Order: sequence, then C-alpha cells, then structure tokens
Amino acid sequence: MFRTLSVVALAVALLGVVPPGASAAPLTLEAESASLTGGAVAESEHAGYSGAGYVGGFTDTNKGRAAVTFTVTAPGAQTLALRYANGTGSTMTLSLYVGTQRVQQVALPSTGSWTSWGTASTTVALPTGSTGVAYRFDSADSGNVNLDRLTVTGGTPAEPGTFEAETAALAGGAVAESEHAGYSGTGYVGGLTDTNKGRAAVTFTVTAPGAQTLTLRYANGTGSTMTLSLYVGAQRLQQVALPATGGWATWGTATSTVTLPSGASGVGYRFDTTDSGNVNLDRLTVTGSTPVTCDSGTCFEAETGHLAGGTTRATGTTGFSGTGYATGFTSDTARLVIPVGVAASTGQTLTIRYTATQNQAFVVTGNGLRLGQVTLTASSGWANATLPVTLPAGLGSIGLSRAPGRGGTASVDRIALSGGKALAARGATVPYTEYEAENAATNGSVFGPDRTFRTVPAEASGRRGVRLQNTGSYVEFTLTQPANSLVVRASIPDSADGGGTTAPIGVYVGGTKVRDLTLSSVYSWVYGAYPYTNNPGEGGAQRFFGEARTRLDALPAGTKLRLQKDSPAAAYIDVDLIDTENVGAALAMPAGYVNVTQHGATPDDDTDDTAAIRAAVAAARSAGTGVWVPAGRFVMADRVDVHGVAVRGAGPWYSVLKGRSGKGGFFATGSDVTIADLMIDGDVRYRDDANFHAALEGDFGTGSLIQNVWIEHTKVGLWADNGTDGLLALGLRIRNTFADGVNFHGNVRDTSVRQSAVRNTGDDALAMWSDGSPVTRGAFTFNTVQIPMLGNGIGIYGGTANRAEDNVISDTLTASAGIAVGTRFNPVPLSGETLVQRNTLVRTGGLEPNWNSQLGALWLFADTADITAPVTVRDVEIRDSTYAGILMTWQRRIENATFERVTVTGTGTYGIEVNATGNATFSYTAVSGAPSGGLSVSPGFTVNRGPGNSGF
Repeated sequence: MFRTLSVVALAVALLGVVPPGASAAPLTLEAESASLTGGAVAESEHAGYSGAGYVGGFTDTNKGRAAVTFTVTAPGAQTLALRYANGTGSTMTLSLYVGTQRVQQVALPSTGSWTSWGTASTTVALPTGSTGVAYRFDSADSGNVNLDRLTVTGGTPAEPGTFEAETAALAGGAVAESEHAGYSGTGYVGGLTDTNKGRAAVTFTVTAPGAQTLTLRYANGTGSTMTLSLYVGAQRLQQVALPATGGWATWGTATSTVTLPSGASGVGYRFDTTDSGNVNLDRLTVTGSTPVTCDSGTCFEAETGHLAGGTTRATGTTGFSGTGYATGFTSDTARLVIPVGVAASTGQTLTIRYTATQNQAFVVTGNGLRLGQVTLTASSGWANATLPVTLPAGLGSIGLSRAPGRGGTASVDRIALSGGKALAARGATVPYTEYEAENAATNGSVFGPDRTFRTVPAEASGRRGVRLQNTGSYVEFTLTQPANSLVVRASIPDSADGGGTTAPIGVYVGGTKVRDLTLSSVYSWVYGAYPYTNNPGEGGAQRFFGEARTRLDALPAGTKLRLQKDSPAAAYIDVDLIDTENVGAALAMPAGYVNVTQHGATPDDDTDDTAAIRAAVAAARSAGTGVWVPAGRFVMADRVDVHGVAVRGAGPWYSVLKGRSGKGGFFATGSDVTIADLMIDGDVRYRDDANFHAALEGDFGTGSLIQNVWIEHTKVGLWADNGTDGLLALGLRIRNTFADGVNFHGNVRDTSVRQSAVRNTGDDALAMWSDGSPVTRGAFTFNTVQIPMLGNGIGIYGGTANRAEDNVISDTLTASAGIAVGTRFNPVPLSGETLVQRNTLVRTGGLEPNWNSQLGALWLFADTADITAPVTVRDVEIRDSTYAGILMTWQRRIENATFERVTVTGTGTYGIEVNATGNATFSYTAVSGAPSGGLSVSPGFTVNRGPGNSGF
C-alpha cells in the first residue's frame, strides 16, 4: 500500500478507442481479478482505477516474490498495454513473463502521483491456447508500482513487405533475443558482437524484383555510428551506416535503395571484418515501385518533377514507369522541370520517353538555359527521343515545354541522362560533405548534449560540438571526399556593445598551416525578447553561431584537415561542424548577356553597385536577354526590381551580391524571372521586419526559376507573394537569416522548393501561410533543414492540397515542431488533402515559452479553425523527439487525420499526445521509447486502429 506523494498533474483519459475491423476486439483483463502471489494484493485506496480496484503489494518487502498473472487466450503477435500508477517520481520496472519464460524488463515511468495512471506497451508472440502472462517483481527490478489492468490487442497482419529479423536465416553467432523492449514481432536479432566479427549475418528471403527501398529497423546503444555490410545474394553492395539510437530499447531505421532480381533473393546484413557491428536488428521493410529499365544512364521520373502552367500527373495511359507520367502540355506556359544529378561537366545524351498522338515540338532547357528543341513524333505507344546536351556537374534541372504556338498532345514518362547521377533518397542532394566536430579528433573539450534554450549546445547540430579554449587547442577532421573549399560553423564571444568581434582560426592541412580563417560574431548573438536586438544589456543571449568560408588547394580523400586556436583574440572558439566541397570552375557568361560591369559595377570594393545592376537589368529586358554578374563581390545598398529577365552568376563561390545596412536583393514584379548561380550575402544583424529586406521577394508570376543561389544574413531567404504561380526554387542554400528561410504568402500556386538546404533561420525554415488567400498545391520536397532558431522546420498554415515530402529536419529549438500543419496565424482553413509523407524528423519539437506548452515533433494544430479536410501522414520517421513524437491540439476539432507507416522512436514524453476533439486513424504505426507512455488521449477524441500498430 502506498501513500499519495504529489498532486495530480493531469488525468489521462483513454476514451473512444475503436478496435480494428480486421481483427479481434481488444481483450481487457482487470488486475484485481488475476492470479496474485508473493504479497501482491487487491486494493482500492487510490482513485482513477477501472473495475473494482487495482493491485498493490509490489513493495520492497515483496521483492523477488510479488507477481500478477493474467490468463490470456490470444495466439500470435499481441500488444500488451499495462495500465499502472507510479507515484515514486522515478521510472520503476517489473519483469514480463509468458508462461515460465522471462521476455523482458518493462520500464514504468513516473505517472506523477498514485491517482494518475499511465500505460506501458509491449509486443509479444503468444502460443495457441491459454497462456499465463505475468508481471513479476524480480530481484533485478525496482517494483513499487500499482497495476490496474491489462489490454491485449493483436491478431493483425504484419505490414506488407515486412520481414522480422528473428524469423530470417541467422548465421555466425547471430541469435534471436528479446531482452530489450520496443521490438516488433517476437523479438530481435543480437549476436552481432566483436566476438562474431567477420561471421555474424542475418539473411532475409525477399521476392520483390526491381527497384526497392530497404528499411532496416535496428537499435544501437553504443553512442557511436556503427556499420554492417549489405549483400544481395553473394554480392556486397555497400556498407550501411547505423547511427546511435540513444539506447538499446530505442529503435531507428536506415534505408538503402537496391535493384533486386526476379524470383527470391537473399538480402543479407553481415558483420564483415571492415564493419563495426554491435547493433541489434528488428525487422526489414521492403517497398518498391514499377521496375524501370533505364533507356541510357540514369532515369528521372517526370511525375516527380515540378509541374506548372497546367501540366499534371496522370496514370490513364498504361505502360508507364514509376507512379505515373506528366501530361497537359496544352499551352505555351505549361512546363515540366525535372531535378537531375549530373556526374561530370561533359557532353551527354538526354533521352525523353514519351507518347504523342501527333508530332509536337518541345523546347528543352538545362538549369533554365535553352539547350535545344526536339520533336516528339507521333507514336502508337511509349517512344524515345534524344538530344545531345552539356550540363555542369552536380544538381541540375531539365525543363520541357512545348514550342511557342505549336499544338500537340504529348505525355512524358521519364527522362534519362547518359552521364546522370542518382539524387538523394530523402533530404537535399548537396555538393558538400558535412563533418560534425564532436566526431573528430580533438584536444579540446566536447560539449553537450543539451536542448535548453539560450545555451550553446542547444544551437549546435546534434546538440554537441567542441570548445577550443586554449591556444593550441584543435579539432581535426579526416576527409572522406575530395575538396577544395571549407565552411566552418563556429561561435566566438560577442563584443561588449553587441556590435560583434572577429578572431582567426588556423587551418592546417596534413599538419601544415595553410591560412587563418576569420571568424565573426557580427551576424550572430542577439538578446532580449522577440524579435530580439543587438543590445547585450537586455540579457538572454542566443543565436551564437555564424559561418565562415574559404577556398583551398585540392585536397584528396584521407586528408587531415585541422582547425586550431592559434590566437588569444577570442576567449574560446566553439566549433559545431564543417562543410567541405569540391568547387568546379567558374561558369561562363551565356552569349548575349549584359555584364553589370558594362554599366559601372566594380567588383571587390565598397562602392554601391545598385544603380549599375538596375541599369543592366533594364538593358537586358530591352534586348530580350539576361544579366551577368561576373566573379567578384558587388554591393547592393537597395533591392532591384525584376520581371521578364534572368540574372545569373559564375557560381555561388564566385559571384557575390553583398547587402548593406539591412538592404539589398531582388524584388519580383512579374513573370519569367530567373535568378541563378550566385550568392546573396546580406547585411542584416537583427530582425526588423518593417525596414530590412529579404534576399528574394515579390510576385514571381508564371514561369520563374530560382536555382543554385546561396543566401545568408538577410531578413528572409525567399518570400513568394500573392500572384506567384509555378515558381520553382531548386538547390538553394539558405543560412543565418533572421526570419523565415522561405515563406509562400497568400495566393501562391503550384510553387515548390526542392533539393535545398536551410540552416539557422530566425523563424520557420520553410513556411506556407495562407494569409487572406490559400496557398494552393505548394510543395516542400527533398529538403534538409537544420537548427531553426525559432519556429518550425516546416509550417503549413492553412491552404489547399499542399505537400511536405521527402525532407530531413533536425534540431529545432524553441516554439517549434519538426513539421506543423494547422490553422495558426488565422489562415484560410485547410482544404483538399494535405500530404506529409516520407519525412525524417530528428531531435525536433520544443517548448513554446509564451504558452509554456511542449510541442511535438509532428504537430497538428487546430487553432483559429477546425481541421476537417484530410491530413495524411505516411512513411514518416520520428526519432529522439524533445517532447511528444506526434501532438494534436488544441481547442477545436481535428478530423480525417490518417497516419500510415509512421515510426516514433524515443521521445521526451508521449509517443502520441492528443489534446483535441475529433478522430484519427493509425495503421502500421509503431511507438517505442516513450517514457510517459505510448498514447495520451483527451476525452472526445477517437483513435481508430487499423492493422499493424504497436507500442500505443
């Protein structure tokens, strides 16, 4: 019997849970009616229990003896949800037995008091017939909890394409185990230890020919990234990196894309001699698409491209590859732009797979520049057309639009580049390699992890970094890819007046110093309350990190690159990460372009070049050509209006437009704007929405493209406003802005940001705000978001049929979710289907200090209007959330929310938390490592359970 230790914090009501239609109803067994032994006893002192009472007696006096045994008849995979109270203030444990076999130790986090009840879920396989399921206070347990009831849910099929590791072929010491919680099926596979190095293997038998994505669920409690080798049959394909998951009961996933042959294949994960092993494997999920036999080189599907001006995805004509094709090229403004990877800057062949009922001429562009024209001749089925092209190496784009005034009814299935290169499966394809300081060699001190707002570790990638305190302190990286440039993300102290300081850091290659790189705090360190100032007297410092970049001589893979504190100019240097890149040669000016120097712009001085740039824009528009910004640094003391013109540079490492006094950049006033291959480096030092400029802003009309633009130190990176229709922003680097990275504002249609990297923004990294008019069919796809200082990684505020797909978001800080969808900021309410799919959220969520509210990694927020239109969350991985993995709030209804194949692994509180009315449906959704419980649901909300769920 226990005494109440604290006041009840929040009563958790598990109401309205609907059993799945395809399986047996949940079986609920009251603990007080079970078999009680060893001092376990029925009690009713503390309120909130179900049935006639609960079971106590799990006291230290009865340690090693007390047990509750339920008789369960439910063969197959089952989820056991134990309802309990724990008022000790600490996580306690009991041992779970099936029959006489101990399955695992069950963690029972504190519930806040003896009258507050939580649940702990475990997945087990039960035999045919009646089985004793027991919770025992073993000698290795801490006990001291009360038990209310056990709910058994199961009999649902495994997710299609899922293979449990414990049922695979195990060799070389790999063995089925069940010691650590959170696995699916009946256990997991261990034994991939140093003792079995070079021998241990798990081999799955998979029949799934063609291109497949392999998602391996694993646990890695070592604290370091470990590796296994992936085999198909006898062929080793690659080494698979398995980052630390934070504990052996916390599970993560690693994905690989492979092509499997016809028939059954052996897909093996082996602990080879070159691997580090020491992980546990839970299951393999195999998902695929229609097999593609690429025409020549690397294929890129048309239906995944940027569709604008009336082009749409369709599936009516059979024989396509992938998930569809692009059609609707019925006007001169209709276009398709497909992001592509290019292996080398050499000539190659572009192949277009199409079908057409009559001849149709198409204009082909590369990175927005005309490459030529190709005729798609009439065909009775799918056919090929080819064109010789030359593109710069790296991320690029191929654009297709019908020739002006030429009719036709062609559809495009895919394109192929003979010298192409596959793009990243999730997140942005970037030209650099990133290295975390805490994983490098150092004689400095590693700091973190810590997520506390206004601390240095909280603002570091991965919440960790290295402090170089003393002269001679260093951090040394070993390059895995060739490079000739360096970006350093670091922090040095601010000046006493808040104006900023500078300090050198030595750059060493192979032990030899090659230069000093100047670090600065001019564009970092803000203070006080939102929107923050540069006045240290207001206290509350934050935004500690800035970035510096430099070119280097060519460095091969394997080079030791050292950063060293050689000077006392700064009391310390905190290094977060570096990016290294192999920068190609400067791009050449396209024929006929107007060079800004022809109109008086002078590079690499402090002269204001704004008037010269304006004159060049006017001349180019008059001549029907574009503007050229050559290599050099040009000052913009004001923004320049653009429409019907392209502005291009020699590349973002060469052509730099430097702002002054918070101003500079481009303001779009109409259609057909192209900004490409340059850097906009602003001069914003604190947030002033009324007076400072975005790098790119305005109404971009139709037919506009922003590609390969690097943006820093501006108010906003890109603010696309009312009237923008079909803008594509591709391959952006947006860093260190003081407000949003990107915002689609108001009546913006068919606009997308793709393959872009956004870091250290002062507000939402990527936002759609349907302010007054809906954002319609907007898309954020294949982007990487790191460390937004305030707000969400992605925010979708109202609008129609918008999408967030294939993004990777990490380390949100304050007032933040990884992805937020809802009706905050009084938008036009959601309509159509909002899609959130194939995203990865790592260490996301944060405290909203104005409300003292803990925001989840994925947040559905019904604020100024109900959410009644469908919101579909599919194939999303949520790892190591600061608070809840999934949060649904607040004072309005949320209906028609669907979660499919969502994995929540490791949270600060609940796996799924709901404080709203309405309903949501979950299928193949798994929660593990949630200390407050898998699920907390407020009254009036219905959880519809489809097949394949576990952990909640």
